[in-house]
Amino acid sequence: MTPGKGILAADESNNTAGKRLEMVHLPNKPENRQDFRELLFTAPEIEKYLSGVIMYDSSIKNFTDDGTPFPDVLLAKGILPGIKVDMGTKELDGFRGEVVTQGLDNLEERFNEYYDLGARFAKWRAVILIDDDTPTDEAIEINAVMLARYAQIAQRVGIVPIVEPEVLFAGDHDIIRAEMVTTKTLHILFQTLMKYKIDLSALILKTSMVLAGDMNTEQSSSSQVANATLRTFHMSVPHEVGGIVFLSGGQIPKRATENLNAIAQMGSQPWPITFSYSRAIEEPFLTTWQGKPENAKEAQKMLLHVCQMNSLAQQGKYDASKDSNLK
Repeated sequence: MTPGKGILAADESNNTAGKRLEMVHLPNKPENRQDFRELLFTAPEIEKYLSGVIMYDSSIKNFTDDGTPFPDVLLAKGILPGIKVDMGTKELDGFRGEVVTQGLDNLEERFNEYYDLGARFAKWRAVILIDDDTPTDEAIEINAVMLARYAQIAQRVGIVPIVEPEVLFAGDHDIIRAEMVTTKTLHILFQTLMKYKIDLSALILKTSMVLAGDMNTEQSSSSQVANATLRTFHMSVPHEVGGIVFLSGGQIPKRATENLNAIAQMGSQPWPITFSYSRAIEEPFLTTWQGKPENAKEAQKMLLHVCQMNSLAQQGKYDASKDSNLK
């Protein structure tokens, strides 16, 4: 949670990483995933703007072409390695369309392995859907219990847990509905975390911004997003929480940066707040790279630029009118 820095969420599963590679017409092969991540992690000077990188099981165990483990590459830059530990979602029986996250089996053993590989923080994602009938309190509650149990185990073995209850951007809901659902979700989550005696000062919340669904005809302005998001936090997030990071959640890169900037411009808050973007950082890099070796250096320069712009946004200093690179 260092001021001016954020976290790169390079924790896509192998299937999701394949969707990223599809953007530049590369097949989903281990060697292409390795090239993609090596270029991200070895980009010069990213440590100026990134304090951590979240990885996936296959990438935390992977190596650069010269045989250096990916976690060691990051540690040499002063960037902390993190690890996504949930195993994805399953249908919540009896609750139409709602899901619960899996992955508690053998979690302590996996944590110990990841700790030995260099991981010092972790992430677990729950998925909250908005439509006319969802989310139900029961779906939020069971996901909150899973997040609490994960956080208990993480803190016991010396790993900082990121809890991520993602309220999905997908849908035609308006910003008022998004604010109501996000506030309720975070309220239930933190009541559950406190019930199960989680050390909130040693925990990071990763959350959606509060904004209208992607199919709503009235899209939220940055000012609306900032006000709704901070109202939600003040209603539901205890002040002792160690920090808050935002997922981009399907927003286009420039919009995610502009919204972060608007939130920062609202002034000092009880928690440090920054970014933990995946697609919003990786997409400009990928479209510059195109999977071509001759584009690698320019792609890494684009990655550095995007991280720098989000660093400025985290401080409320981003000027979209002077940034022609982010789309």
